[in-house]
Amino acid sequence: MELVQGTRDHLTSYVAALRAGWSADNVRGATAAQEELLRIEADPDAFLASLHDPEARGPPVTLPDGSRVRRIPGYRKWMWDGEFCGSIGLRWLPGAQDLPEHVLGHVGYAVVPWKQGRGYAKQALRTIAVEAGALGLKHIDLTTDPANIASQRVMVACGAVLVERFRKPAAYGGTDGLRFRLVL
Repeated sequence: MELVQGTRDHLTSYVAALRAGWSADNVRGATAAQEELLRIEADPDAFLASLHDPEARGPPVTLPDGSRVRRIPGYRKWMWDGEFCGSIGLRWLPGAQDLPEHVLGHVGYAVVPWKQGRGYAKQALRTIAVEAGALGLKHIDLTTDPANIASQRVMVACGAVLVERFRKPAAYGGTDGLRFRLVL
């Protein structure tokens, strides 16, 4: 498995994952997948370009409650083993370690169900951690739900430690979350 910047060559496999019910958005799920399918159908090249936005030039981000907030620099890469396996994203504020309250973590990842259990999330997280360090970050924060044991295992296997239990902002439903930190 390798991390790739999504291209037209990868798009068919990505679309198939969305149509099969997968979404990188674990809060908005099928709604987010449908929105991405519509964006791809309307302009596949613009969709692919939107995955890499290190200067935060894209439109505002819609949070799960429908509110909109200013975009911060970031990008998403796709896990690829000959076909789409999942995605991982990195977000940051230039010159700062901390993130705005509406950004729960520096990194988010999701693996398609039919590729889980192969170590792809661990490999992707280790790779993106190196990239985060190259951007000058000293640590990355990752969040998950208390019930998501698989994600917690990935984080711990990569060296992250639990730093707090917290209440997610109202935009995310105000539910409990766990914040892990991976020192780079």
